[in-house]
Formats: sequence, structure tokens, C-alpha cells
Amino acid sequence: MLPELIKASKFNKDNTNIYLVSEITHLPKNVFDEKETKYISKRILEKNQDTVILNKLGHITVVCQLKSKEESTKEKSLEKYRKSGDSLLSVLSEHKTEMVCIVDSSQLMSETLAFAEGMALGNYQFLKYRKDREEKESTLKKVEIASIHITEKDISELNILCKAVYTCRSLVNEPVSALNAEKLALDFEVIAHTAGIKIEILNKQKIEALKMGGLLAVNFGSIDPPTFSIMEYKPENAVNSKPIVFVGKGVVYDTGGLSLKPTSSMDTMKCDMSGAAAVASAISAIALAKLPVYVVALVPATDNRPDGNAYVPGDIITMMDGTTVEVLNTDAEGRLILADALTYAKKYDPLLVIDIATLTGAAEAALGRIGIAGMHNNAEKYFPQLVKSSFNVCERIAEFPFWDDYEELLKSEIADLKNIGGKFAGAITAGKFLQHFTDFPWIHLDIAGPAFLDKRDSYRTVGGTGVGVRLLFDFVKEFGG
Repeated sequence: MLPELIKASKFNKDNTNIYLVSEITHLPKNVFDEKETKYISKRILEKNQDTVILNKLGHITVVCQLKSKEESTKEKSLEKYRKSGDSLLSVLSEHKTEMVCIVDSSQLMSETLAFAEGMALGNYQFLKYRKDREEKESTLKKVEIASIHITEKDISELNILCKAVYTCRSLVNEPVSALNAEKLALDFEVIAHTAGIKIEILNKQKIEALKMGGLLAVNFGSIDPPTFSIMEYKPENAVNSKPIVFVGKGVVYDTGGLSLKPTSSMDTMKCDMSGAAAVASAISAIALAKLPVYVVALVPATDNRPDGNAYVPGDIITMMDGTTVEVLNTDAEGRLILADALTYAKKYDPLLVIDIATLTGAAEAALGRIGIAGMHNNAEKYFPQLVKSSFNVCERIAEFPFWDDYEELLKSEIADLKNIGGKFAGAITAGKFLQHFTDFPWIHLDIAGPAFLDKRDSYRTVGGTGVGVRLLFDFVKEFGG
């Protein structure tokens, strides 16, 4: 569960406290006696430990030194502090700790918030389908933060952001048996209403009326209808008159269609709607934090299955904008539904469009589970800031080349485009396919690698990671000034 983050006006030295210091001399004098201070100093200075744990009559006291000569940048330092916060969860769990207070002894505001963020995000669990969930559930319920520089607003914003990441992770972790396209849209309704966001959900009939040929083609093999969700947050004090539009891939399960995936590649394909979960969760956090930025989120959603009426390799489909596409691989479905959403985005005359999708195995092959593949067109003004945000939150973007030469690989003899470009440069040709449907500043993010993990990576827990939520939030926050 998400522990509640609250501001503490003061701390009780007899409770479970974590003291964050940059220098040993910053240890509170009224907490540690001379013997304890010498012991802590020895462990940190001589044993080169960053963390010292003391068991004091049934409650633990922790000292963490946040100063590190090894970290060359602020971004690297903050990520280290997030991981430090997460690393203490096992100790707190062992002692069945329900409340802990993080004490900012050295007045390190951003470091302290990062430490609390890592602890909160690392406490996530998806136990909904376990019989022993009550036994397994973390005991940590509350994290107090004692700092003279961190405000109630800072902590409230961190609460909102961590909750949004939890929401995103839980959506991704749900199996398709519980989360088809219609149920995903209903969950988006709840998210939107809670955040005060305007939402409209288009059913299959409305999607047909709009002639979204890509979304409809992918849905042909499903017994469940597709949906198209439109979320809009437009505050009165928005700094932008034209919206920033997020587009998230919402394939709630991907078998590959008739171009069927191997079983081992299908095991985790409930995560193929990670982009959809990310944009819905991000716009919710942006609204709840009252950031002064006009934002729209669009989510085309369906599953991709090989039923009797499924689209097949060799089919030619007509997209929403009239482009004809020769389908050569039904497992290249994400770009088809995203293309219709990008066409729909034109109605907003957007300032910028960012799409985020678990789009290609090629991106994961190139960057592993660590990086996001990024490409853009006419977004030179915005892409550097998005990359900066990606390093701020350690959801790092690696820019791929996006030369016009790659467009040649998508040319078809019998249609306007092919839906795949061949065996090489798969992440880039997928991006080039999407570019065809844009006439606005546009950024493409392929999160196929970091969206879903088979083992824990610090505060990025097993399963859905929630990648993209913190990235988009940080970008919009910086944009709003």
C-alpha cells in the first residue's frame, strides 16, 4: 500500500527515525550520545558505510549520509537517494514498522524528497489475487518528513505523484480477464472524475463513424469492442492556449494476432497498455497538483487476438486520415492504433504531441530494461527539456537517429505504406510510420524495455513499473514554470 507522506513539525527521538546528513557533525546533539556518535562516525568514515542502523530498546534509528563524492551530477545523486530510501524497506519490514520519520538534518530538500519518494514507490505491492495478501502486506502506513525547507505543498505533490505511479502499476498488472478495453475506459472514468478531469469515451459505433481503420482492424479478432478515451484538463490559469497532447498505446493484451507470438514472448503482454496507463495516470496527477498547463490525453484501446475475423498479413486497411496501409505483420499493431489517435490529435491544433508506447522489441533489444527510445519531428524546442526531465526522474531517454532515409523502408508497391520496415532498425521505422500521421511538433517514446520487469530493480518493483508517469509530470511541471 502507499504510505501516507505527511509533514512533521517536529520529531520524537524515541520513535523510528531516519536521520539524513551530509556531514557527521550535522547529527542532532540531543539524540545521540558521545559513544553512539563515535560508533556512527567510525562506520561511515572508516567502514565506508552510507547507512548505519541502531536498535535502541525496540525501535530502530537510522543514519544515512547523503553526501557522495562519487556522484558527478545532481540527477545521479537524487537517484542514489531514491534507492537509499527503498533499501531501508526490508529493515522496516523486519521490525514491522508502521510509521517512520525522515529527519532532514542537513537541510537537503531535494535529496530528502527523493529519499521519501524511493521509500514510497518501493513499498508498492500487487497482492489483489493472493490468498495470503493480509500476511504479505507491508506494515508501513505513514512516512513523516521533518524539514524546515520542505513545505506541505511539496509533500502533497509527492503524495499525488506516488499515488499516480501506484495507479499506473496496478492497471498494468491487471490481467486481460479483468481489464479489457471497455473496463480500462471505465477505470479511466473513475480516475478522471477523482481528478476533476473532463472525459469522453467513444464506443465502437463512434470509432466506426470516425473511420479509425487502424484501431478497427486490430480489433477485428476480438469479441470485445474497442474504446477511444479522451481526457482533458484545462485550468483557467493555463500558460498555454494550445494543448500538450499525450497519446498512450492501449493494447490490453497482445497475442500478435495471426502473426502469433511465441508463448514466452506472450507471457507479459498484459503490459502492452503501459503507455495508456501512463498518460491517464500522468494527466490525473497534473490535474490534482493543479499545474497551470492545458493537457489532453488520448487512448485508443483494444486487444489483439487471432479470431476468425482477425485482420491478416496481406490485408490493406484505410486509416482515419485516408492513408492506405499494407499489413505485413499483425504483431505490428500498436502503430496502427496510435496512428489514428495522432490523426485525431490534429483537431486540437496542438502545441506538442507526445506518444508513449510499448511499441517494439527492437527498442528493448537496443536499450534493455534501462532506457526509453526517443524520436521526434519539429519538436526541437521541447525535446531537450523532455530529455532533461527524463534524467531528473531517472527514466532516461536515448535519442535515436530519425533520418528521412528510413522512410524508404516503409514504401509499399500496392498501398501508401507498409506497417513494417523489415528486420533492421525496427524501433526507428515504427517511429517513421507514426510520423506520417503528424503535422505538429511531435515526440515518440518507445518504453518496451522499462515498462515491465520480471525482477525488482530497487524502487521499480516486479511487474508494471509505472514508467512515463513521473517523466510526463516533471516535463509539464517545468513547462508550467
